[in-house]
Amino acid sequence: MVIGVRNLAVARGGVTVLQGLGFAVAPGEALILRGPNGSGKTTLLRTLAGLQPPTAGEIDLAPETIAYAAHADGLKSTLTVAENLAFWAAIYGGPDIGPAVQAMDLAALVRRRAGELSAGQKRRLGLARLLVTGRPLWLLDEPTVSLDVASVALFAGAVRGHLAGGGAAIIATHVDLGLPEARVQDLDPHRVRIMVRDGFDEAFA
Repeated sequence: MVIGVRNLAVARGGVTVLQGLGFAVAPGEALILRGPNGSGKTTLLRTLAGLQPPTAGEIDLAPETIAYAAHADGLKSTLTVAENLAFWAAIYGGPDIGPAVQAMDLAALVRRRAGELSAGQKRRLGLARLLVTGRPLWLLDEPTVSLDVASVALFAGAVRGHLAGGGAAIIATHVDLGLPEARVQDLDPHRVRIMVRDGFDEAFA
């Protein structure tokens, strides 16, 4: 098991938005988080990544296991593509950047500064960072934003390669990634709802 979650509750702005969550992800597995906008997917990922504490429950996870890709690409605009990847590889002590460059089709861009890239190219570079971390668990928040169909396929291939090597992934997305083998975790049953003034039951998350 790469990560195990038991009776987890998470909060945003001091208010619990998800509760009663339980799942486990083993080596070679991917879990897709589903739920409408505002359902708590980002809050859950931030909690799993250790950026905020849960309000209840347990997360069973070995130290230095996670590579987290949020909405921001985490790039230094004045550095080239190769320099950005080399920087992150040095931070994590990860592998050579060559496989990451090839996996995300960045070979023609390695000498270009990140600030000069298109939105889709920046996203591909941001995702390539995952491949140089050497971390077994990828946490991905809407990773295909700004990607065209071909780039989504590249990303899906990178995820498959990661899983084949014994890695795992938890991915929040509304897009079909072409990963039919992935399990789906529906967050809607775990959303905390409140009674609003007009008497309607409304999801706070």
